[in-house]
Amino acid sequence: MPAPRKGPRLASSPAHEKAMLANIARSLFVDDARHAGGKPGRVKTTEARAKAARAIAERMITKAKSGTVHDRRQVLKQIEDRDVVHWLFSNVATRYEDRDGGYTRVVKIGPRKGDGAPMAYLELV
Repeated sequence: MPAPRKGPRLASSPAHEKAMLANIARSLFVDDARHAGGKPGRVKTTEARAKAARAIAERMITKAKSGTVHDRRQVLKQIEDRDVVHWLFSNVATRYEDRDGGYTRVVKIGPRKGDGAPMAYLELV
């Protein structure tokens, strides 16, 4: 039996947390595809979720840069949307081919009105 995770959890279960972070990363790439050629993708979420999803998105972009079939399948396993994966591997990877990391940034935008949760934008650089 695995030891319980120390520290706060972003979702009700580890499986939900994993799915939620993958969906935030997917939304980042969908927004980027929607504004093709214009401003880069951006997602508004809580600060903690943005920081956690940043690592997932950075890993996906790194895998997209290598462009192997294995890496494509690994990303497809997380995102589960062929169109988004194709956009990631064809457009986003070529945009960052000369960059060795730091593909995203977290921009703090202040507290949410309803509950005061610190909000942030996760965006592609």
